Amino acid sequence: MWGPALIVLLVGGGLFLAIYSRFRPYLHFKHAVDIVRGKFDDSDDAGDIPHFQALSTALSGTLGLGNVAGVAAALSAGGPGAIFWMWVTAMVGIATKFYTCTLAVMYRGRDSKGHLQGGPMYVIREALGPHWRPLAVLFAVAALFGTLPVFQANQLVQLIGESAFDGGLTTMHKGIIGSIIMLMVAIVVLGDIRRVGQVTARFVPAMVVFYFGLCAYILLSHADQILPAFEAIFANAFSGQSIAGGALGTVIMQGVSRGAFSNEAGIGTEALAHGAAKTDEPVREGLVAMMGPAIDTLLVCTCTALVILVTGALEPVDRAVGVSLTAAAFDTGLPGGSGSVLLLFMVFFLSVSTMISFGYYGCKCFGFLAGAERQHWWMWFYFALIFVGSIASFKTVSGLVFGMYAVMAIPTMASTLRLAPRVNAASRTYFKKLR
Repeated sequence: MWGPALIVLLVGGGLFLAIYSRFRPYLHFKHAVDIVRGKFDDSDDAGDIPHFQALSTALSGTLGLGNVAGVAAALSAGGPGAIFWMWVTAMVGIATKFYTCTLAVMYRGRDSKGHLQGGPMYVIREALGPHWRPLAVLFAVAALFGTLPVFQANQLVQLIGESAFDGGLTTMHKGIIGSIIMLMVAIVVLGDIRRVGQVTARFVPAMVVFYFGLCAYILLSHADQILPAFEAIFANAFSGQSIAGGALGTVIMQGVSRGAFSNEAGIGTEALAHGAAKTDEPVREGLVAMMGPAIDTLLVCTCTALVILVTGALEPVDRAVGVSLTAAAFDTGLPGGSGSVLLLFMVFFLSVSTMISFGYYGCKCFGFLAGAERQHWWMWFYFALIFVGSIASFKTVSGLVFGMYAVMAIPTMASTLRLAPRVNAASRTYFKKLR
């Protein structure tokens, strides 16, 4: 699915939106921070959760194994140059998220229980009418499978095995750990979006700060390798020297696909979280959402990539892959071989929060397809797949998730590009008020 057409849709579409907006959202990061801090919160506004919790919920769906295992996978297959294309995806993704999440609030719709909901399927239904409904259904079905917890469960259990068990894990051990994770996720997801928002608002900021601290220590300890790492990223971005031996297309494909998986710009899942924000100003939530790619990819993913590059973890022919590669880099960079244990601590909480957010996303999509009164059916299936993912192979689970992400991008970007003029009109009105 991740072919040239999809790259044009995500990167080209994002670039078009950035130019079409006259780069206006990029000039209002300070205002976005003020919104997140609660300066404009109004408890009487429609929605379920404050801006900060909406951003935390969206970030919890992107931060974690996408930044740890995803970056490592991009480096393993595409080489250092893939990171450059992750940056490109993030930069244009800022504009994409501004548009998709503004629309998620602008065109919220009622589910079968009469509750106000947001997300690409509701945007398509409310703004584009019944003729576009097949596109809304396509997104909801793809999102059901794209937000399955199998990738997170698989990589988290693998990291636990490598960090805490010298002999590795048997299938039975993996199943036991998967069951424990399943119970933790179920306790939160069986609540509502308010509980999800409260949990992610506590986990996400603390773990991001902790991760930055670990990365800062390693980078300062290998300061002489930072410049060569950046040189390798830029030199390989256009050379086509992917580690997998492919051409330039492999480098770009890895960077764009992993970048999209990391920050979800143009995929549509982030709009499910931001659509629940308590606000009557759609543009305001769009500004909050655009901070996601900056935090997720430009900061966290870059830190992960630099740690892998400066420690030399990418160089051995028999190097590890996925989350194991990142763990090896942290073990090399931190004293006493403590890196993988400390990484496990951070990844555990972020991965669980990702599975919590994804469970909420899946319930919303199933509710759209089958009725909100039946969405609890999906919860039990979702919980069971945490167990399945913990014992399945990495190749199997990653292929399914990445394929569905590609499908989700089609209805999300098609509807966003179609409705972009309405976002521009709302933006002009909103920014005039700020003067």
